[in-house]
Amino acid sequence: QVQLVETGGGSVQSGGSLRLSCAPSRYIYSQLYMAWFRQGPGSEREGVATIDSGGVRRYADSVKGRFTISRDNAKNTLYLQMDSLKPEDTAMYYCAADSVGWFLSPRYKYWGQGTQVTVSS
Repeated sequence: QVQLVETGGGSVQSGGSLRLSCAPSRYIYSQLYMAWFRQGPGSEREGVATIDSGGVRRYADSVKGRFTISRDNAKNTLYLQMDSLKPEDTAMYYCAADSVGWFLSPRYKYWGQGTQVTVSS
C-alpha cells in the first residue's frame, strides 16, 4: 500500500505562487507514475499535471506555462510549483500515484488526502 501526504497548500492573492509537495511512503517511488489533480467546489476532479518515472511531463491546458511538476527521486518527493495563480485555480489539490501511467485520467490507484489552495482576487 502506498500512502501519499501532500503539504504546501494555503491562501494567496491572484498572481502569487505556491509550491505543493507530496511524499509517498514506499521505496519504489522512483518507479511510480505521479500526478497532481484538483477538485473545486461543485466540480469534478481534473488532472493538472503528470510525470513518469523518466521525467516526462504532461499538463492540462489550463495550467500550461504557469505550473511545473517535478520529482526528486533522491528525496522521494513530488512537487508542483504554481506561479501566476488565478482565482479559478482555487481547489483541493491531490497527489496521485500508480505503477501504470494514466496521464490526466483520475484512474490512479493511490491518492493523498489533499491540500487546499485558495486564490483571492
